[in-house]
Amino acid sequence: MVALMALAGLICGRYIRALADSYDDSPLHYDDHGPARLSGWFPGVEVVTAAVTALVAWRFGLPYVTGALIGVALAVIDWRTFLLPDAITLPAYPVMALSLAPTGELPRALAGAAALTAVYGVLWFIRPEAMGLGDVKLAGLIGLAAGALGWQAWIVAAFCGQLLGALYGLAILLTRRGTRHTQFPFGPFMLLGAFTTLCLGW
Repeated sequence: MVALMALAGLICGRYIRALADSYDDSPLHYDDHGPARLSGWFPGVEVVTAAVTALVAWRFGLPYVTGALIGVALAVIDWRTFLLPDAITLPAYPVMALSLAPTGELPRALAGAAALTAVYGVLWFIRPEAMGLGDVKLAGLIGLAAGALGWQAWIVAAFCGQLLGALYGLAILLTRRGTRHTQFPFGPFMLLGAFTTLCLGW
């Protein structure tokens, strides 16, 4: 099954690349400073998608594969465009809820989604210049997946994303590639933190 999921991830990665290209050309990700995108493009989207899909299928089973694919797509789009599109994020809620229903943990997953959305909502309210509403909506998806695995996983997944984002910001300062006011997409670090945490077994 793992090999089959890796092949499926490889195919899906091609569509994720095309989807990211469509958002990269959109005027919607322009901000006050011009086009909000990063230069360069990681060429291994298909390989990364295949690896993530296979690992999640092996570690947690098929119900979590859908969330993994959605997470990769959102991470790639956000990294390229500083955009977490509602057209993907919002429909992902019912899709992921339905995929998690067979696990029997849907009530706890929904509670986890509500709780992490509230946490990020408060952070956004305190410092709206440091975090977008897209990150708040993404937090609900992470809380949904982590909540299904237990509150310990939820806590560590929530913290790990913040930690990775802070470390990246510190690296920018230390390498003098920016200042403390430099903005960067936070969604990929939220997703990487959640993925790393869950796959390590918390």
